[in-house]
Amino acid sequence: MEFTEAYKQTGPCCFSPNARYIAVAVDYRLMIRDTLSFKVVQLFSCLDKISYIEWALDSEYILCGLYKRPMIQAWSLTQPEWTCKIDEGPAGIAYARWSPDSRHILTTSEFQLRLTVWSLVNTACVHVQWPKHGSKGVSFTKDGKFAAICTRRDCKDYINLLSCHSWEIMGVFAVDTLDMTDIQWSPDDSAIVIGDSPLEYKVLIYSPDGRCLFKYQAYESGLGVKSVSWSPCGQFLAVGSYDQMLRVLNHLTWKTFAEFMHLSTVRAPCCAAVFKEVDEPLQLDMSELCLDDDFMGGSDAPGGHFKVRYEVMEVPITFPFQKPPADKPNPKQGIECTPLCVRLWVQKCGGASKVDRTLRDL
Repeated sequence: MEFTEAYKQTGPCCFSPNARYIAVAVDYRLMIRDTLSFKVVQLFSCLDKISYIEWALDSEYILCGLYKRPMIQAWSLTQPEWTCKIDEGPAGIAYARWSPDSRHILTTSEFQLRLTVWSLVNTACVHVQWPKHGSKGVSFTKDGKFAAICTRRDCKDYINLLSCHSWEIMGVFAVDTLDMTDIQWSPDDSAIVIGDSPLEYKVLIYSPDGRCLFKYQAYESGLGVKSVSWSPCGQFLAVGSYDQMLRVLNHLTWKTFAEFMHLSTVRAPCCAAVFKEVDEPLQLDMSELCLDDDFMGGSDAPGGHFKVRYEVMEVPITFPFQKPPADKPNPKQGIECTPLCVRLWVQKCGGASKVDRTLRDL
């Protein structure tokens, strides 16, 4: 692996969706660098230290969360003179995100009092009362036409469906959850998956019109679901649990198609490659050492590329494992599943077409 020279950074950094730029926070300044040359293409000055950065999907706009104020500032790469400032006043701002059209910003106030949709086109705003979460609980359809927002009132969870064109509420329905954790639209926008509290194992599949399509429960006792993720094709749903198991459901019958155990030891035969970083002592060649004028003047030496070497380990191999303490909340155990792991699993099975044939055979 090769690394560039080190650049100053005091806050978050984020790549643009088109991978052409990288935004780096340095105190109250936002630096936009080119990913190939790492030259600064834009420099913006915010009113306070930057706590959060998020690019718009079109890579033209970027927002900065100044949560100490609390305030949101947005900038444009194509129009550097354009500025935007969002201030919720006493309600505060706990989180901010872009809409799929890159022309609206959604902010969640402190204590989840309301979710506000701010328009960058006509400066209008729409409020949704009692959002369930700050950074979670909002999901958009793949085409960007609708949004599903988790809300809670009167000790019960609800799903609000909004049109991303007018931001009007298209429908509201209650869900059978104890404490809803998050929601996700399926890639084909035909269903919504809902995760319940970790204290109770429950995964619910709802249609956009509010019908419960399926209720999945692997076991009753113990901590339940930790993460849920759709496959990119939308034909499979991966459910990671606190019992170190990954269960995959198919979209036809919503039954368990496969189960995988997260083991700490990898044994042969195995098609996985295990890489280990090798620490090598620093070796300096003093024979050609010379002190030039720049070094004597105190300037920094030109930065070069640094390399790190990795070795492929032979199986069997045991990974370090630390048992989480039983007397502390939110134990660091269980399966965190992402779209990447589901995609790799589908590729390992030979592609989605082969998995479909297997389902039909079953």
